[in-house]
Amino acid sequence: MDSRSILAQLPYSTPFLFVDKILEVSENSITGEYTFSPDLDFYKGHFKDNPITPGVILTECMAQIGVVCLGIYLLNAEGTKKETPGVALSSSEIEYLKPVYPGEKVTVISEKQYFRFNKLKCKIKMADSEGNLVCKGVIAGMIIKG
Repeated sequence: MDSRSILAQLPYSTPFLFVDKILEVSENSITGEYTFSPDLDFYKGHFKDNPITPGVILTECMAQIGVVCLGIYLLNAEGTKKETPGVALSSSEIEYLKPVYPGEKVTVISEKQYFRFNKLKCKIKMADSEGNLVCKGVIAGMIIKG
């Protein structure tokens, strides 16, 4: 399965799509990128005169690339095909280390810890374009097969 096929199956669209590109994917890991456009609405109020990307949005970006995209790949590898899989975040534990500003590109790297009983749990980290660690943690979600 190629990255274009994975992106086509994502259950998100603008303005809530936080995946630009899948760089590599295997049964054990995925790496992807996203650039936070300065035009995104949440920058208008978070924070006044000093906008940064909210932590919940960083977590969402990590989940979309690190759990949902990897989950789509794994389901297709099993032979389960569905245009838009159902996904539900079941847990997250994220440590935020550095702010992400409007216009910054981030890279998300996810390593599968396990995928069983439709639950995917991954160790995920996000880095800025200079390779500095932005945040890291563990995210798990339920991937609903079609």
